[in-house]
Amino acid sequence: MFDIGWPEMMILVVAALVVLGPERLPGAIRWTAQSLRQVRDYASGATSQLRSELGPEFDELRKPLDEFNELRRPLDELRGMTPRSMVTKHLLNGDDSLFTGNFDKPGSTSPESAAPYTSPEASPPKPLGHNEKPPIDFDAT
Repeated sequence: MFDIGWPEMMILVVAALVVLGPERLPGAIRWTAQSLRQVRDYASGATSQLRSELGPEFDELRKPLDEFNELRRPLDELRGMTPRSMVTKHLLNGDDSLFTGNFDKPGSTSPESAAPYTSPEASPPKPLGHNEKPPIDFDAT
């Protein structure tokens, strides 16, 4: 529900520092931490109290919620699908080497697959001189 990471936390701390000032910021952080701890204790206490009072009926009340979560899981999976992940999963059977450029198989240890392919006539380009212009391939432009 609340997906707050370190960057967002730092932005909140800087904003609180600007709004509250360095004198009141430690007290505000302490109050917020105590309030969150108290709310968490109330929630866990209410759950344990319901569980103790209802007994086995509590599990019966949880079943529809568990079933709903099971129905929602495929929707969450679809929500996280990007075009790239859909192509990788459904068309390429999970092989993302087309996108990453890593065409070596992870389990392969043959020498042919360990070294990338280089054509025999290909040679590394020679360095340019001081005022020399790079060659232009008019067919490629």
